[in-house]
Amino acid sequence: MRSLRLSLAVRVALGMTLGLAVLSVAVVLSMREFLDQELNANLLNVASIQAAALTDDPSGIMRFHEWELTPDEATQIRELNRFAQVWSAEGESLLRSQFVTRDLPLDTAALLRASAGNLVMEQQRYLDMSIRSLYYPLERLGPLHAHHVLQVAAPLQGRNEILARLARILAAVTGILGLATFGGGWWLARRMVKPVAEIIDQAESVEAQTLDRPIDAYADFREYQRLVGVLNTMLGRLNRAFEAQRRFTADASHELRGPLTALRGEVELALRRDRDEDEYRRVLQSNLQEIDRLSQLAEDLLTLARSDAGVMQPRLARTDLLERVEQVFRRLQSRAADRDITLELEPAGDTEALVDPGLMDQLVWNLVDNAVKFTPGGGRVTVTVAGDGDAVRIRVADTGPGLPDHARARLFDRFFRADESRTHDEATGGTGLGLSIVKAIVDVHDGRVTARNRSEGGAEFEVTLPRTP
Repeated sequence: MRSLRLSLAVRVALGMTLGLAVLSVAVVLSMREFLDQELNANLLNVASIQAAALTDDPSGIMRFHEWELTPDEATQIRELNRFAQVWSAEGESLLRSQFVTRDLPLDTAALLRASAGNLVMEQQRYLDMSIRSLYYPLERLGPLHAHHVLQVAAPLQGRNEILARLARILAAVTGILGLATFGGGWWLARRMVKPVAEIIDQAESVEAQTLDRPIDAYADFREYQRLVGVLNTMLGRLNRAFEAQRRFTADASHELRGPLTALRGEVELALRRDRDEDEYRRVLQSNLQEIDRLSQLAEDLLTLARSDAGVMQPRLARTDLLERVEQVFRRLQSRAADRDITLELEPAGDTEALVDPGLMDQLVWNLVDNAVKFTPGGGRVTVTVAGDGDAVRIRVADTGPGLPDHARARLFDRFFRADESRTHDEATGGTGLGLSIVKAIVDVHDGRVTARNRSEGGAEFEVTLPRTP
Protein backbone atom coordinates (compact mmCIF):
# COMPACT_ATOMS: atom_id res chain seq x y z
CA MET A 1 0.00 0.00 0.00
CA ARG A 2 1.20 3.50 -0.79
CA SER A 3 2.37 5.79 1.98
CA LEU A 4 0.44 9.04 2.22
CA ARG A 5 3.49 10.86 3.60
CA LEU A 6 5.76 9.63 0.80
CA SER A 7 3.14 10.30 -1.86
CA LEU A 8 2.49 13.83 -0.57
CA ALA A 9 6.20 14.62 -0.24
CA VAL A 10 6.96 13.29 -3.73
CA ARG A 11 4.09 15.21 -5.28
CA VAL A 12 5.05 18.47 -3.58
CA ALA A 13 8.70 18.00 -4.59
CA LEU A 14 7.79 17.13 -8.18
CA GLY A 15 5.48 20.10 -8.37
CA MET A 16 8.15 22.45 -7.04
CA THR A 17 10.84 20.94 -9.29
CA LEU A 18 8.62 21.16 -12.35
CA GLY A 19 7.74 24.76 -11.53
CA LEU A 20 11.38 25.70 -11.03
CA ALA A 21 12.35 23.86 -14.22
CA VAL A 22 9.79 25.80 -16.23
CA LEU A 23 10.93 29.02 -14.58
CA SER A 24 14.59 28.17 -15.31
CA VAL A 25 13.86 27.48 -18.97
CA ALA A 26 11.98 30.77 -19.17
CA VAL A 27 14.90 32.61 -17.54
CA VAL A 28 17.46 31.01 -19.92
CA LEU A 29 15.33 31.77 -22.97
CA SER A 30 14.81 35.35 -21.78
CA MET A 31 18.53 35.79 -21.18
CA ARG A 32 19.27 34.30 -24.59
CA GLU A 33 16.83 36.72 -26.21
CA PHE A 34 18.39 39.62 -24.33
CA LEU A 35 21.97 38.65 -25.27
CA ASP A 36 20.98 38.12 -28.93
CA GLN A 37 19.38 41.54 -29.04
CA GLU A 38 22.48 43.13 -27.54
CA LEU A 39 24.76 41.25 -29.93
CA ASN A 40 22.65 42.17 -32.94
CA ALA A 41 22.66 45.81 -31.90
CA ASN A 42 26.40 45.69 -31.42
CA LEU A 43 26.89 44.13 -34.87
CA LEU A 44 24.72 46.82 -36.41
CA ASN A 45 26.72 49.56 -34.69
CA VAL A 46 30.04 48.05 -35.83
CA ALA A 47 28.69 47.61 -39.36
CA SER A 48 27.55 51.23 -39.46
CA ILE A 49 30.95 52.48 -38.29
CA GLN A 50 32.89 50.27 -40.72
CA ALA A 51 30.54 51.13 -43.62
CA ALA A 52 31.14 54.83 -42.99
CA ALA A 53 34.92 54.21 -42.93
CA LEU A 54 34.82 52.12 -46.07
CA THR A 55 32.91 54.71 -48.10
CA ASP A 56 34.67 57.78 -46.71
CA ASP A 57 37.22 58.08 -49.56
CA PRO A 58 35.72 59.88 -52.61
CA SER A 59 37.96 57.89 -54.89
CA GLY A 60 36.19 54.65 -53.91
CA ILE A 61 39.17 53.10 -52.16
CA MET A 62 37.89 51.09 -49.16
CA ARG A 63 39.69 50.89 -45.79
CA PHE A 64 38.56 49.35 -42.47
CA HIS A 65 38.69 51.33 -39.25
CA GLU A 66 40.71 48.96 -37.04
CA TRP A 67 42.50 48.84 -33.71
CA GLU A 68 46.24 48.65 -33.72
CA LEU A 69 46.71 45.09 -32.43
CA THR A 70 49.26 42.46 -33.25
CA PRO A 71 48.01 39.15 -34.68
CA ASP A 72 48.88 37.41 -31.39
CA GLU A 73 46.83 39.92 -29.42
CA ALA A 74 43.96 39.52 -31.85
CA THR A 75 44.09 35.73 -31.45
CA GLN A 76 43.99 35.97 -27.65
CA ILE A 77 40.87 38.15 -27.70
CA ARG A 78 39.26 36.70 -30.76
CA GLU A 79 36.02 36.02 -28.87
CA LEU A 80 35.70 39.82 -28.59
CA ASN A 81 36.67 40.52 -32.17
CA ARG A 82 34.29 41.69 -34.80
CA PHE A 83 35.36 40.21 -38.11
CA ALA A 84 34.66 42.21 -41.28
CA GLN A 85 34.86 41.47 -44.98
CA VAL A 86 33.59 43.18 -48.16
CA TRP A 87 32.02 41.14 -50.93
CA SER A 88 30.93 41.99 -54.41
CA ALA A 89 27.39 41.16 -55.46
CA GLU A 90 28.85 38.22 -57.42
CA GLY A 91 30.45 36.73 -54.24
CA GLU A 92 34.03 37.92 -54.86
CA SER A 93 36.04 38.84 -51.76
CA LEU A 94 37.15 42.50 -52.11
CA LEU A 95 38.58 43.32 -48.70
CA ARG A 96 39.14 41.70 -45.29
CA SER A 97 39.91 43.19 -41.88
CA GLN A 98 43.41 42.59 -40.60
CA PHE A 99 42.36 39.89 -38.09
CA VAL A 100 40.57 37.79 -40.70
CA THR A 101 43.14 35.30 -41.94
CA ARG A 102 40.63 33.28 -43.94
CA ASP A 103 37.50 34.28 -45.80
CA LEU A 104 34.38 34.39 -43.69
CA PRO A 105 31.76 31.78 -44.61
CA LEU A 106 29.57 33.21 -47.34
CA ASP A 107 25.82 32.62 -47.48
CA THR A 108 24.91 33.28 -51.11
CA ALA A 109 21.21 33.63 -50.35
CA ALA A 110 21.95 36.22 -47.66
CA LEU A 111 24.38 37.99 -50.02
CA LEU A 112 21.69 38.16 -52.73
CA ARG A 113 19.17 39.65 -50.32
CA ALA A 114 21.70 42.16 -48.99
CA SER A 115 22.59 43.19 -52.59
CA ALA A 116 18.93 44.08 -52.96
CA GLY A 117 19.27 46.56 -50.07
CA ASN A 118 18.21 44.43 -47.06
CA LEU A 119 19.92 43.91 -43.72
CA VAL A 120 20.36 40.14 -43.24
CA MET A 121 21.36 38.33 -40.02
CA GLU A 122 22.66 34.74 -40.19
CA GLN A 123 24.29 32.22 -37.79
CA GLN A 124 27.30 30.34 -39.21
CA ARG A 125 30.48 28.39 -38.35
CA TYR A 126 33.96 29.91 -38.70
CA LEU A 127 37.28 28.47 -37.49
CA ASP A 128 35.49 25.80 -35.40
CA MET A 129 33.33 28.34 -33.61
CA SER A 130 29.82 29.67 -33.97
CA ILE A 131 29.48 33.21 -35.27
CA ARG A 132 26.65 35.66 -35.93
CA SER A 133 26.97 37.46 -39.32
CA LEU A 134 25.35 40.70 -40.46
CA TYR A 135 25.20 41.39 -44.21
CA TYR A 136 25.10 45.15 -44.66
CA PRO A 137 24.51 46.71 -48.15
CA LEU A 138 26.98 49.55 -48.76
CA GLU A 139 24.72 51.12 -51.40
CA ARG A 140 22.97 52.79 -48.46
CA LEU A 141 25.97 55.14 -48.27
CA GLY A 142 26.14 56.07 -51.95
CA PRO A 143 25.88 54.74 -55.51
CA LEU A 144 29.67 54.29 -55.72
CA HIS A 145 29.35 51.08 -53.68
CA ALA A 146 26.02 49.91 -55.09
CA HIS A 147 27.30 46.37 -55.70
CA HIS A 148 29.27 45.97 -52.46
CA VAL A 149 28.12 44.13 -49.31
CA LEU A 150 29.80 44.36 -45.92
CA GLN A 151 29.79 41.22 -43.76
CA VAL A 152 30.43 41.80 -40.07
CA ALA A 153 30.64 38.72 -37.79
CA ALA A 154 31.03 38.18 -34.05
CA PRO A 155 31.86 34.97 -32.13
CA LEU A 156 29.04 33.42 -30.02
CA GLN A 157 31.35 31.67 -27.58
CA GLY A 158 30.95 34.24 -24.81
CA ARG A 159 27.20 34.35 -25.20
CA ASN A 160 27.00 30.52 -25.15
CA GLU A 161 29.19 30.25 -22.06
CA ILE A 162 27.02 32.75 -20.21
CA LEU A 163 23.90 30.79 -21.09
CA ALA A 164 25.52 27.47 -20.17
CA ARG A 165 26.73 28.84 -16.82
CA LEU A 166 23.28 30.28 -16.09
CA ALA A 167 21.65 26.95 -16.99
CA ARG A 168 24.02 25.06 -14.64
CA ILE A 169 23.31 27.47 -11.80
CA LEU A 170 19.55 27.22 -12.31
CA ALA A 171 19.73 23.42 -12.55
CA ALA A 172 21.66 23.27 -9.27
CA VAL A 173 19.21 25.63 -7.61
CA THR A 174 16.29 23.56 -8.93
CA GLY A 175 17.82 20.33 -7.62
CA ILE A 176 18.61 21.80 -4.20
CA LEU A 177 15.19 23.36 -3.83
CA GLY A 178 13.54 20.14 -5.07
CA LEU A 179 15.33 18.12 -2.36
CA ALA A 180 14.53 20.77 0.23
CA THR A 181 10.88 20.71 -0.86
CA PHE A 182 10.82 16.90 -0.57
CA GLY A 183 12.17 17.16 2.98
CA GLY A 184 9.71 19.90 3.84
CA GLY A 185 6.85 17.95 2.28
CA TRP A 186 7.82 14.84 4.24
CA TRP A 187 7.92 16.83 7.48
CA LEU A 188 4.63 18.57 6.70
CA ALA A 189 2.94 15.29 5.72
CA ARG A 190 4.17 13.73 8.95
CA ARG A 191 2.69 16.61 10.91
CA MET A 192 -0.58 16.27 9.00
CA VAL A 193 -0.81 12.48 9.44
CA LYS A 194 0.16 12.51 13.12
CA PRO A 195 -3.31 13.63 14.36
CA VAL A 196 -4.98 10.98 12.20
CA ALA A 197 -2.63 8.34 13.62
CA GLU A 198 -3.47 9.41 17.18
CA ILE A 199 -7.21 9.35 16.40
CA ILE A 200 -6.77 5.84 14.92
CA ASP A 201 -4.84 4.72 18.00
CA GLN A 202 -7.67 5.86 20.24
CA ALA A 203 -10.24 4.22 17.98
CA GLU A 204 -8.29 0.92 17.98
CA SER A 205 -8.17 0.94 21.79
CA VAL A 206 -11.98 1.01 22.00
CA GLU A 207 -13.49 -2.31 23.09
CA ALA A 208 -16.99 -3.51 23.82
CA GLN A 209 -16.60 -2.45 27.45
CA THR A 210 -15.38 1.06 26.55
CA LEU A 211 -17.79 2.04 23.79
CA ASP A 212 -19.07 4.85 25.99
CA ARG A 213 -15.63 6.49 26.03
CA PRO A 214 -15.51 9.10 23.24
CA ILE A 215 -12.48 9.90 21.10
CA ASP A 216 -11.04 13.23 22.23
CA ALA A 217 -7.77 13.44 20.25
CA TYR A 218 -7.71 16.73 18.30
CA ALA A 219 -11.46 17.07 18.79
CA ASP A 220 -11.00 20.84 19.24
CA PHE A 221 -9.34 21.29 15.82
CA ARG A 222 -11.75 22.44 13.15
CA GLU A 223 -10.14 20.31 10.45
CA TYR A 224 -10.58 17.11 12.50
CA GLN A 225 -13.85 17.88 14.27
CA ARG A 226 -15.92 16.17 11.57
CA LEU A 227 -13.78 13.02 11.60
CA VAL A 228 -13.86 12.80 15.38
CA GLY A 229 -17.57 13.60 15.38
CA VAL A 230 -18.33 10.84 12.86
CA LEU A 231 -16.30 8.30 14.86
CA ASN A 232 -17.97 9.30 18.14
CA THR A 233 -21.39 9.12 16.52
CA MET A 234 -20.56 5.65 15.22
CA LEU A 235 -19.31 4.60 18.65
CA GLY A 236 -22.53 5.94 20.16
CA ARG A 237 -24.62 3.87 17.75
CA LEU A 238 -22.50 0.81 18.46
CA ASN A 239 -22.82 1.39 22.20
CA ARG A 240 -26.59 1.69 21.95
CA ALA A 241 -26.69 -1.43 19.77
CA PHE A 242 -24.56 -3.37 22.28
CA GLU A 243 -26.71 -2.19 25.17
CA ALA A 244 -29.86 -3.13 23.27
CA GLN A 245 -28.34 -6.52 22.48
CA ARG A 246 -27.40 -7.04 26.13
CA ARG A 247 -30.89 -6.12 27.27
CA PHE A 248 -32.42 -8.26 24.54
CA THR A 249 -30.30 -11.28 25.53
CA ALA A 250 -31.00 -10.81 29.22
CA ASP A 251 -34.73 -10.33 28.67
CA ALA A 252 -34.94 -13.26 26.28
CA SER A 253 -33.12 -15.46 28.80
CA HIS A 254 -35.49 -14.30 31.52
CA GLU A 255 -38.56 -14.93 29.37
CA LEU A 256 -37.32 -18.39 28.39
CA ARG A 257 -36.31 -19.32 31.92
CA GLY A 258 -39.81 -18.75 33.30
CA PRO A 259 -41.71 -21.29 31.17
CA LEU A 260 -38.85 -23.79 31.30
CA THR A 261 -38.69 -23.54 35.08
CA ALA A 262 -42.43 -23.99 35.33
CA LEU A 263 -42.30 -27.00 33.01
CA ARG A 264 -39.45 -28.61 34.93
CA GLY A 265 -41.08 -27.96 38.31
CA GLU A 266 -44.44 -29.38 37.35
CA VAL A 267 -42.89 -32.44 35.67
CA GLU A 268 -40.63 -33.14 38.67
CA LEU A 269 -43.57 -32.70 41.02
CA ALA A 270 -45.71 -35.07 38.95
CA LEU A 271 -42.94 -37.72 38.98
CA ARG A 272 -42.43 -37.75 42.74
CA ARG A 273 -45.37 -40.13 43.29
CA ASP A 274 -48.12 -41.79 41.38
CA ARG A 275 -51.07 -39.54 40.63
CA ASP A 276 -54.52 -40.02 39.26
CA GLU A 277 -55.57 -39.27 35.72
CA ASP A 278 -57.03 -35.83 36.51
CA GLU A 279 -53.82 -34.61 38.12
CA TYR A 280 -51.76 -35.79 35.16
CA ARG A 281 -54.22 -34.08 32.81
CA ARG A 282 -53.90 -30.84 34.78
CA VAL A 283 -50.08 -31.01 34.61
CA LEU A 284 -50.17 -31.69 30.87
CA GLN A 285 -52.58 -28.81 30.27
CA SER A 286 -50.34 -26.48 32.26
CA ASN A 287 -47.31 -27.71 30.33
CA LEU A 288 -49.16 -27.19 27.09
CA GLN A 289 -49.79 -23.56 28.04
CA GLU A 290 -46.10 -23.03 28.80
CA ILE A 291 -45.15 -24.72 25.52
CA ASP A 292 -47.55 -22.39 23.69
CA ARG A 293 -45.84 -19.44 25.37
CA LEU A 294 -42.41 -20.77 24.35
CA SER A 295 -43.59 -21.32 20.78
CA GLN A 296 -45.03 -17.81 20.60
CA LEU A 297 -41.83 -16.34 22.06
CA ALA A 298 -39.68 -18.27 19.59
CA GLU A 299 -41.86 -17.12 16.71
CA ASP A 300 -41.68 -13.50 17.86
CA LEU A 301 -37.91 -13.67 18.28
CA LEU A 302 -37.58 -15.18 14.80
CA THR A 303 -39.69 -12.37 13.34
CA LEU A 304 -37.53 -9.69 15.00
CA ALA A 305 -34.33 -11.48 13.98
CA ARG A 306 -35.49 -11.49 10.35
CA SER A 307 -36.28 -7.79 10.67
CA ASP A 308 -32.83 -7.03 12.12
CA ALA A 309 -31.13 -9.02 9.36
CA GLY A 310 -33.09 -7.14 6.70
CA VAL A 311 -34.59 -10.34 5.26
CA MET A 312 -38.19 -9.60 6.21
CA GLN A 313 -39.41 -9.15 2.67
CA PRO A 314 -43.17 -8.60 2.50
CA ARG A 315 -45.11 -10.59 -0.07
CA LEU A 316 -47.27 -7.78 -1.35
CA ALA A 317 -50.81 -8.41 -2.50
CA ARG A 318 -53.93 -6.32 -2.88
CA THR A 319 -55.51 -6.73 0.56
CA ASP A 320 -58.63 -5.37 2.23
CA LEU A 321 -57.44 -4.37 5.70
CA LEU A 322 -61.01 -4.25 6.96
CA GLU A 323 -61.32 -8.00 6.34
CA ARG A 324 -58.10 -8.67 8.31
CA VAL A 325 -59.48 -6.75 11.29
CA GLU A 326 -62.77 -8.66 11.11
CA GLN A 327 -60.90 -11.97 11.22
CA VAL A 328 -58.96 -10.87 14.30
CA PHE A 329 -62.24 -9.79 15.93
CA ARG A 330 -63.72 -13.25 15.39
CA ARG A 331 -60.66 -14.87 17.02
CA LEU A 332 -60.72 -12.53 20.04
CA GLN A 333 -64.49 -12.37 20.45
CA SER A 334 -64.74 -15.12 23.03
CA ARG A 335 -61.86 -13.79 25.15
CA ALA A 336 -63.29 -10.27 25.07
CA ALA A 337 -66.72 -11.59 26.00
CA ASP A 338 -65.29 -13.51 28.95
CA ARG A 339 -63.86 -10.24 30.29
CA ASP A 340 -66.96 -8.22 29.44
CA ILE A 341 -65.06 -6.11 26.87
CA THR A 342 -66.88 -4.75 23.83
CA LEU A 343 -65.13 -4.86 20.44
CA GLU A 344 -66.24 -2.17 17.99
CA LEU A 345 -65.27 -1.77 14.34
CA GLU A 346 -65.64 1.52 12.48
CA PRO A 347 -64.82 1.32 8.74
CA ALA A 348 -64.50 4.41 6.53
CA GLY A 349 -63.55 4.81 2.87
CA ASP A 350 -61.53 2.48 0.65
CA THR A 351 -59.54 0.14 2.93
CA GLU A 352 -57.55 -1.76 0.29
CA ALA A 353 -53.76 -1.49 0.11
CA LEU A 354 -50.80 -3.35 -1.35
CA VAL A 355 -49.47 -5.16 1.76
CA ASP A 356 -48.43 -8.57 3.05
CA PRO A 357 -51.64 -10.25 4.31
CA GLY A 358 -49.82 -12.51 6.79
CA LEU A 359 -47.88 -9.66 8.33
CA MET A 360 -51.03 -7.56 8.49
CA ASP A 361 -52.77 -10.34 10.46
CA GLN A 362 -49.87 -10.34 12.92
CA LEU A 363 -49.90 -6.54 13.18
CA VAL A 364 -53.64 -6.24 13.80
CA TRP A 365 -53.61 -9.16 16.25
CA ASN A 366 -50.82 -7.63 18.34
CA LEU A 367 -52.51 -4.24 18.49
CA VAL A 368 -56.01 -5.49 19.32
CA ASP A 369 -54.77 -8.22 21.67
CA ASN A 370 -52.64 -5.62 23.50
CA ALA A 371 -55.69 -3.35 23.84
CA VAL A 372 -57.86 -6.19 25.17
CA LYS A 373 -55.21 -7.17 27.75
CA PHE A 374 -55.04 -3.71 29.29
CA THR A 375 -58.73 -2.83 29.13
CA PRO A 376 -60.58 -3.52 32.39
CA GLY A 377 -63.87 -5.42 32.48
CA GLY A 378 -66.80 -3.48 31.12
CA GLY A 379 -64.48 -1.46 28.84
CA ARG A 380 -64.42 -1.05 25.11
CA VAL A 381 -61.87 -1.50 22.31
CA THR A 382 -62.61 0.45 19.13
CA VAL A 383 -60.78 -0.24 15.86
CA THR A 384 -61.14 2.29 13.04
CA VAL A 385 -60.03 1.34 9.52
CA ALA A 386 -60.10 4.40 7.27
CA GLY A 387 -58.76 4.97 3.78
CA ASP A 388 -58.10 8.44 2.45
CA GLY A 389 -55.86 9.62 -0.37
CA ASP A 390 -52.75 7.45 -0.72
CA ALA A 391 -52.84 5.81 2.73
CA VAL A 392 -54.92 3.53 4.93
CA ARG A 393 -55.04 4.13 8.70
CA ILE A 394 -55.73 1.56 11.42
CA ARG A 395 -56.59 3.19 14.74
CA VAL A 396 -56.95 1.01 17.90
CA ALA A 397 -58.36 2.80 20.95
CA ASP A 398 -59.14 1.34 24.38
CA THR A 399 -60.63 2.53 27.65
CA GLY A 400 -57.78 1.25 29.79
CA PRO A 401 -55.44 3.15 32.13
CA GLY A 402 -53.51 4.78 29.27
CA LEU A 403 -49.76 5.08 28.77
CA PRO A 404 -47.47 6.33 31.56
CA ASP A 405 -45.42 9.34 30.57
CA HIS A 406 -42.15 7.57 31.27
CA ALA A 407 -43.10 4.69 28.97
CA ARG A 408 -43.77 6.54 25.73
CA ALA A 409 -40.13 6.82 24.64
CA ARG A 410 -39.54 3.06 25.05
CA LEU A 411 -42.98 1.79 24.12
CA PHE A 412 -41.73 -0.07 21.03
CA ASP A 413 -38.55 -1.44 22.66
CA ARG A 414 -38.25 -5.20 22.93
CA PHE A 415 -39.34 -6.83 26.19
CA PHE A 416 -40.42 -3.45 27.53
CA ARG A 417 -43.46 -3.33 29.76
CA ALA A 418 -44.91 -0.12 31.06
CA ASP A 419 -45.67 -1.88 34.33
CA GLU A 420 -42.78 -4.17 35.28
CA SER A 421 -44.84 -5.68 38.10
CA ARG A 422 -47.21 -7.37 35.65
CA THR A 423 -46.90 -11.13 35.51
CA HIS A 424 -47.71 -13.57 32.78
CA ASP A 425 -51.22 -14.29 33.86
CA GLU A 426 -53.94 -14.76 31.32
CA ALA A 427 -55.22 -11.20 31.60
CA THR A 428 -52.11 -9.19 31.05
CA GLY A 429 -49.46 -11.76 30.19
CA GLY A 430 -47.16 -11.33 27.22
CA THR A 431 -43.56 -11.39 26.12
CA GLY A 432 -43.14 -7.65 25.64
CA LEU A 433 -42.43 -8.18 21.94
CA GLY A 434 -45.83 -7.42 20.44
CA LEU A 435 -45.36 -3.69 19.86
CA SER A 436 -41.76 -4.25 18.68
CA ILE A 437 -43.10 -6.59 16.01
CA VAL A 438 -45.75 -4.02 15.08
CA LYS A 439 -43.01 -1.42 14.60
CA ALA A 440 -40.92 -3.84 12.47
CA ILE A 441 -43.90 -4.70 10.23
CA VAL A 442 -44.83 -1.03 9.79
CA ASP A 443 -41.23 -0.13 8.90
CA VAL A 444 -40.96 -2.85 6.26
CA HIS A 445 -44.11 -1.41 4.64
CA ASP A 446 -42.68 2.16 4.75
CA GLY A 447 -45.43 3.15 7.15
CA ARG A 448 -45.65 4.95 10.48
CA VAL A 449 -46.97 4.00 13.93
CA THR A 450 -47.73 6.39 16.80
CA ALA A 451 -49.10 6.05 20.31
CA ARG A 452 -50.83 8.58 22.53
CA ASN A 453 -53.30 8.91 25.39
CA ARG A 454 -56.89 9.79 24.62
CA SER A 455 -58.40 12.86 26.22
CA GLU A 456 -61.38 10.79 27.44
CA GLY A 457 -59.07 8.15 28.91
CA GLY A 458 -57.26 5.12 27.56
CA ALA A 459 -54.56 4.65 24.94
CA GLU A 460 -54.70 4.93 21.17
CA PHE A 461 -52.35 3.41 18.59
CA GLU A 462 -52.48 4.60 14.98
CA VAL A 463 -50.81 2.82 12.04
CA THR A 464 -50.50 4.63 8.71
CA LEU A 465 -49.76 2.44 5.71
CA PRO A 466 -49.23 3.73 2.16
CA ARG A 467 -51.47 2.05 -0.40
CA THR A 468 -48.37 1.30 -2.48
CA PRO A 469 -45.02 1.04 -0.56
